[in-house]
Amino acid sequence: MKIKALALISGGLDSLLAAKLIKEQGLEVIGLYFKIPFCKIDIKKSFPDIGIKIIEVDLGTEFLKLIQEPHYGFGSNMNPCIDCKILMFSKAKELMPELGARFIITGEVLGQRPMSQNKQALKLIRQRSGLDDLLLRPLSAQFFPPSLAEKEGWVKREKLLNFNGRKRTPQMRLAQDLGLNDYANPAGGCLLTDPSFSKRLIELLAHDELNLENLELLKVGRHFRLGLHTRLVVGRDEGENNQLTQLARTGDYLFSPQKDLAGPTALARGLVNQEIILLSSQITSAYTDALGLEKIGVFYRELPAVKDSLHQVSHLLKEKFVHLLI
Repeated sequence: MKIKALALISGGLDSLLAAKLIKEQGLEVIGLYFKIPFCKIDIKKSFPDIGIKIIEVDLGTEFLKLIQEPHYGFGSNMNPCIDCKILMFSKAKELMPELGARFIITGEVLGQRPMSQNKQALKLIRQRSGLDDLLLRPLSAQFFPPSLAEKEGWVKREKLLNFNGRKRTPQMRLAQDLGLNDYANPAGGCLLTDPSFSKRLIELLAHDELNLENLELLKVGRHFRLGLHTRLVVGRDEGENNQLTQLARTGDYLFSPQKDLAGPTALARGLVNQEIILLSSQITSAYTDALGLEKIGVFYRELPAVKDSLHQVSHLLKEKFVHLLI
């Protein structure tokens, strides 16, 4: 019976290479993908077929707790990379008996990321997650003491690598050597590293509105703070207009301009009164193509109602509400 290894995969190049390297040594590799609200991808479509089974585990609720007060702090934006890895590695360890895995592999490269992949941080993550020598990092293994898999002879240390630093050329060359030509952008795509998204998230936390539904809303449109407990999101294109309609829940208000005008869908969430309805309508109308019109018709409704109300609003210049933009 083949030795089983559990490979943490992100959808990027490094984790793909790590899994492939261990599989090439004749072991059975199971891919483990953790879903969090900030890095959602369709892993089974984006991860190339290298003959491994992929298991998905949702960490949404637990990640919400982590983001509010990470023990090791944030990176340059709202990315709690060290705490995130400790959480994922700890969960992976819990799954090992159930999956019959003898050790865990990751695609981490020493020195690639300043906060979470320096030597001290990598050691801390290994220890705090409880993995210790159950953890193997194939791409930089030569820089670390032999793991259990190497000491037991399950993998050959001489076939492991010594990648180091931020350059991606060695990984791309290895991918070519292994026949891997179709893979995702190696830089990854965590929204917590994005300054604009992080600014919105900080604002959300400041108003004690952190939940999974509001996080999904943060990914769409222009955001305005209309009141202490009220947010307006305005779609920037047809795709975002459709997303806002899909994300709307009971109690939300949806706004859209009169039928003969091209313009956005907007969603108001929180405490909404007549004053907020008027302002939301004016902001919605400001993003239409209504040139020269003194009055603009705006439809609105509170969900779950399906029938719209219509009222006429005066044109409002964007500079009049730009201070509300988050």
